[in-house]
Amino acid sequence: MASLSEGAGLAPREGRAAGRLPLAALGAGAAWIALAAATQLLPEAGDFPYTGAFATTSLAAGLALLALAPLAHRLGHAGAWLRHRTPWLAVLALAFLAWELVTAKLEWLPMPFFPPPQAILEVFAEDWRKLGGSTLNSLKLLAGGYLIGAAAGVALGVAIGWSRTVGYWAHPVLRFVGPLPATAWLPLAFFVFPSSWSASTFLVALATGFPVTVLTWSGVAGVNKAYFDVARTLGASQRFLVLRVAVPAALPHVFVGLFMGLGGSFAVLVVAEMLGVKSGLGWYLQWAQGWAAYANLYAALIVMALMCSGLITLLFRLRDRLLSWQKGLVQW
Repeated sequence: MASLSEGAGLAPREGRAAGRLPLAALGAGAAWIALAAATQLLPEAGDFPYTGAFATTSLAAGLALLALAPLAHRLGHAGAWLRHRTPWLAVLALAFLAWELVTAKLEWLPMPFFPPPQAILEVFAEDWRKLGGSTLNSLKLLAGGYLIGAAAGVALGVAIGWSRTVGYWAHPVLRFVGPLPATAWLPLAFFVFPSSWSASTFLVALATGFPVTVLTWSGVAGVNKAYFDVARTLGASQRFLVLRVAVPAALPHVFVGLFMGLGGSFAVLVVAEMLGVKSGLGWYLQWAQGWAAYANLYAALIVMALMCSGLITLLFRLRDRLLSWQKGLVQW
């Protein structure tokens, strides 16, 4: 009887939860359909070739939400994702609708400084080669500088944290050079290095290396001494103590430094590309601003935000895999 009553008590709650999702999904679908109708039917203040494509895409999104609403409880992880994101999908449609109205329809915000959504879509459709090539070159430059800076930072941080001699000589230099913004080295870097690419790589590595060094050093210096005593009792060598005791114990601090270094490297990357290299998202931003192509500028900003967010997400996934006992401790 108890189990029957518990099952009867659970059923209404599950029914209410299943009912709330279709209602929310229906609202989100209606918002996307309203966006499609306003985009296609209302008169425009300018000529935007991709108005029809944007309206069709919005209509497809709305119809998909309406179709998936009754089936969400059968879709597993996809249904759970939909349940969690449906309010945001509705807000996104309303934001696009407001954006469309105040730019393309009512022209409350002046062109070309505030292009409508279909103008951004036109950039992705027509200028994807240049934008994609710039994104790829930025990723190459960021990867090279970040990996060099991270590797050097971890090595130097471990050396300072482990050896008093290295710490004695390296600490004053680190305190003098490290706090300087990496962008302050721009004139010297472009003079010393043979190419703008190598100079930009150095600046990205410099921006990454300082936080990684400091946090790695702090992690190694803060390892519980009892770990080393136990390892020495079992006959561990100096190499084993560093690589199998100190470094794994310091990994939480190392990843904090890697997160900070990645954020700093993004800023340096954009500045370096604006001043030196011939391709990249920073160069693309400067090119778009010079030609007053603000739709291209906003498209590049969207790509840059997605790229930065994606790379940080990958770094968090790596952290959660290596530090499974601390999974969820740092949120992103």
